[in-house]
Formats: sequence, C-alpha cells, structure tokens
Amino acid sequence: MEISVEFFRRVASAAAEQTLPRFRGFGDIANKLSGGFDPVTEADREAEHAIRALIRAEFPDHGILGEEFGSEKSDAEHIWVVDPIDGTRSFISGIPLWGTLVGLTRDGDAIAGMMAQPFTEELFYATDGEAWYEGRGETRRLSTRKTVTLADATLCTTTPSLFTGARRVAYDRLERAVRLPRYGTDCYAYCMLASGHVDLVVEIGLQTYDVVALIPIVEAAGGMITDWHGGPAENAGGIVAAATPELHAAATAVIHASSQSAAVG
Repeated sequence: MEISVEFFRRVASAAAEQTLPRFRGFGDIANKLSGGFDPVTEADREAEHAIRALIRAEFPDHGILGEEFGSEKSDAEHIWVVDPIDGTRSFISGIPLWGTLVGLTRDGDAIAGMMAQPFTEELFYATDGEAWYEGRGETRRLSTRKTVTLADATLCTTTPSLFTGARRVAYDRLERAVRLPRYGTDCYAYCMLASGHVDLVVEIGLQTYDVVALIPIVEAAGGMITDWHGGPAENAGGIVAAATPELHAAATAVIHASSQSAAVG
C-alpha cells in the first residue's frame, strides 16, 4: 500500500499547529511516572488528537496505536503508529531535537513513515521504498554514508545513563570503539543517519511508537536497523541502526563480545 507524500505533509502540518505554538511556551508539564520522570505536555496530547483525526478521515478501516491515547482497531491489517512528540525532554527544554513520528505497519511490518521537525521546517519520510528529505527549499533523496568500520563511525544515543548492568558494559565497549559519540538526539539521530551525517544509533528501552516510523526511513536510505539480537526493529526494546550492514555487524559483535552477552537484551 503506497502512502502519498501529500498525506504525510498534511499530518506534519496538523501536528505542527499544535506543537509549534507551545514550543518554548512554558506550558504545563505532567509526569507519567510516580518513581521517575516521563514528561507529557498539552502539545503531545493535542498533536496526537489532530493526527488521529486525519488518519480516521483518510483511512477509516485502519487501526491506530499512539503514545498518549493507546490503541484502536488493533486487529486491523494496517496500523498507524504515532508518537506526537518524540523527544519530549528536548521539547520542554527548548531544544529542537524532537519530532513528530507517524509510521504505518502492515501485519506488523513497518512499510512507511515520517519524522517532522516543524521548528527547523524539515520533513523526512519514506514511502514506496524511497526515503526523502524536504526542507529549506530543498527536496532530495536520502542515502546513508558507506561507513563500514567502527573507528570511522559517529554514534548517537539518547544518554548512556539509560543503559544499566551488562547493557551498560556493552554500550561503553561500543562507545570506546567509535570515533565520535553524541547524546540527546532522539528521533533526529535516525534521520541524520539516513541523511549520511552519522553512522550508528544505539538505544535501549524503546517502545513501538518510538521506532516504527523511523524503520522505513533508515532502510529505504540504505541503512540497517534491528533489535539488539538482529530481530525486527518493530520489536522495539534495544535498537541498533547502522549506515551499512557491515557496520551493523561490527556494532552488534562488539555489543555481544563478552561473557556477559547472554544478559544483554
């Protein structure tokens, strides 16, 4: 099923109408957790409402899974997976490394997706097996760079503090092997990977709505993205995204290269 670029543009615009006026606006912030900090804002909720309304109108037979309002028509062949603001911590800090994620699955496989960053006026999307960038008066095909060795790679992760126990040992080993690590980039990192600016994204503890929209973008640009054990990235959890299959293999080999690898998930 091919999704039109025009639909992604409309979704991005509808979400931006809710997020942009509230960005750097000192609005209310709620915490989803009693034992930690998982922020949610009015912008998250209103953007998801707007996205759901467009999907229901355009694709009434499709299901929807969203971060803020859960699942509807979960038995549908096609499910839209929505994260209205991926990178809410950046959003509430006034840092434009957040984005609206909307992906489409068919029988559980991610087949199309978009990441919109309205503050920088950028749209990254994949449909019909091609990945594209629109922004600053430019439209171009996305392509990963052809990095194959860790020593030449730039690695992104949200923060090393999310890795604990054997997973932290594995992550630290990988970070020592790369040329340059960068933190706090959330969904933007995957789009920079697809654009040829970074080479690796490694995360832990992701939910389905954190990654589904990004899978088609990375893959259509020539990259490889899986969970930590080489399974479908749609499984979420630990994710390894790489510019090339060779780099992906090198990264996962380092992650699992110890007697503790059995405990790494």
